[in-house]
Amino acid sequence: MPATEHKDYYKILGVSRDSSADEIKKAYRRLARKHHPDVNPGDKSSEDRFKTIQEAHDILGDKKKRQMYDQFGFYSEAGAYPGAGTGAGTKPSDFGFSGFDFSEAYGPGGSAPGRASWGGFGDLFSQFFRQGGREPQQTAAESGEDLEYSVDIGFWDAIRGTTVRLTVFRHEKCSQCNGAGASSSGSFVCGECNGAGQVNQTVGNMRFNLTCPRCHGRGQVRNTCPGCNGEGRTGRNETVEVRIPPGAQNGSRLRVPRKGNSGPQGQPAGDLYIVTRVGSHPLFERKADDIYVQIPVTIGEAVLGSKIEVPTIDGKALLKIPPATSSGKTFRLREKGVLNPRTSRRGDQYVEVKIVVPSVPDESSKDLLRKFGELNFDDPRAGLWDKV
Repeated sequence: MPATEHKDYYKILGVSRDSSADEIKKAYRRLARKHHPDVNPGDKSSEDRFKTIQEAHDILGDKKKRQMYDQFGFYSEAGAYPGAGTGAGTKPSDFGFSGFDFSEAYGPGGSAPGRASWGGFGDLFSQFFRQGGREPQQTAAESGEDLEYSVDIGFWDAIRGTTVRLTVFRHEKCSQCNGAGASSSGSFVCGECNGAGQVNQTVGNMRFNLTCPRCHGRGQVRNTCPGCNGEGRTGRNETVEVRIPPGAQNGSRLRVPRKGNSGPQGQPAGDLYIVTRVGSHPLFERKADDIYVQIPVTIGEAVLGSKIEVPTIDGKALLKIPPATSSGKTFRLREKGVLNPRTSRRGDQYVEVKIVVPSVPDESSKDLLRKFGELNFDDPRAGLWDKV
């Protein structure tokens, strides 16, 4: 990745400079969902904003890149002072040339006459020490960015499992250059170094042989791939089929390997994460793996006790109500809840009974209730006023 200057990646993601990696990732996901091209079709500004957000996450989401960005205000794959010397007591992070003025040696604009811009005296010395000292360690291949999409599924689909199809906008390896970013044909001799791979640079009385900044020491320059403009990947919509296992909860995250963005320059793709949003049910209420339901009962069933059928997610179940059951009493039906795919255990179902008071229009029924009250007098408000 070329050096990127004058961009405040923390401001782009809306986080502070001391934010944790998780806070940066959450901010990136929130902004990526908001500005994703699928959410804003035809909106060029949102597309550009989406690319900037991805660029910011690529830097701040990587520990080494973020460390360089925090120290120097930009990130470059060449580093700020890579592979510098083996002298005792001096580390790359301890040394820099920002406090020196070499404008006279470089001429107007800070560049050596007749050469491409070298980015300052510090870059020149960085190349010198990189060539004279130890070679920088090879870093592991960096995967592409992860993607996250939300899907809506019904109450029963979450319990029983289902398959969903969704359209994902992702970057994949360019088919024309196979991720290389350059055309396989049309190579020509580098005009900067005339094919030598190195160039001479003189600063004051010092003369250096440096790696050519144009061809990076290869001596040959290949044409940029027209299919991806040198990035090595292109964006397109892809339909992905995802199996949602039984027992998915609201907010469950499912990982689909290698269905995120392909990495730059042919690096492996990231992963795709699917977040489920589960719909509600008119009777059942789900909390994690447990099911809650309210069941109406008559006064007689509550007073005398009874056995009633109650609905569960598996069908009907028999519930025994003991005599003198009050309204609001909750009973548990063991293992009548949702199967947890990780533990292979089922939750429970909780049944709350609600006593239904009937309308009594005829006098005969009213007389019976009065006699019942006289024979079984029990003041439910006894001791109430003692608490006031």
